[in-house]
Amino acid sequence: MPKRVDHEERRARIAEALWRIACARGLDGASLRDVAAEAGISLGQLQHYFASKDDMLVFALEHISDLAARRVGERLRGLSGEPSPRDVLLGSVREMLPLDDKSRTGHLVQIAYFVRAVHDERLRRHAKEGVPGLRAFFAGQVREGQARGEVAADRDPEVEAALLIALVDGLASYAVLEVWSAEEALGLVAGHLDRLF
Repeated sequence: MPKRVDHEERRARIAEALWRIACARGLDGASLRDVAAEAGISLGQLQHYFASKDDMLVFALEHISDLAARRVGERLRGLSGEPSPRDVLLGSVREMLPLDDKSRTGHLVQIAYFVRAVHDERLRRHAKEGVPGLRAFFAGQVREGQARGEVAADRDPEVEAALLIALVDGLASYAVLEVWSAEEALGLVAGHLDRLF
C-alpha cells in the first residue's frame, strides 16, 4: 500500500527548510535544490509543490505570517479574563519582536524577504496587502481603548497603529543587531503603550 503523504506538513517542512537556509546565507543562497536537500526530499518532490523559487518564497512568507497570527491567538487565549486592548497590542507585539530563537529566526527571514522584495513586485505585493490588515487590527484596538476611556479621544487610531508598527519594526531590527536586547525593545514598546493607554 503506498505511503500517505501529508501535503500541508510537507509544504511546511519545505518552508522551514527555506527559513533555515535564508538565516544562514540569505534568500539568494536558497536554490530549489538546496531547499529540497535541507527538507530531506528530492528536487522532483519539491517541484511537485512549487514550480519556481518565487512560488516557494511566497508560500513561505504566507506560512510565517500564519504561524505568527496563530501564536498571537494562543498568547491572547492564555491571558486570564477578557484581555484589554493594551494587552492585545502587547501580546501581538511580543510575536513581532525577536524574543527567542524561533522569533529571531523569523525576523531574520523577514529581513531577507524585505531585501528581496525591494526588487520583486510579487513579494512586495505581499507586504502591501498584509501591513494594512495589521494596521487596521491595531487601529481597532486603539479605538476600543478610546471607547473604554483608556486612550485620549484626540488620538488618531490609524496614525497610532502606523507608529506602533514602525516602532516595533525598528526595535526588532536593532534587537537582531544587538543594539538593544530583545527585553529592552519589549520594555520600550510597553512604555509606549503605557503612554498611549
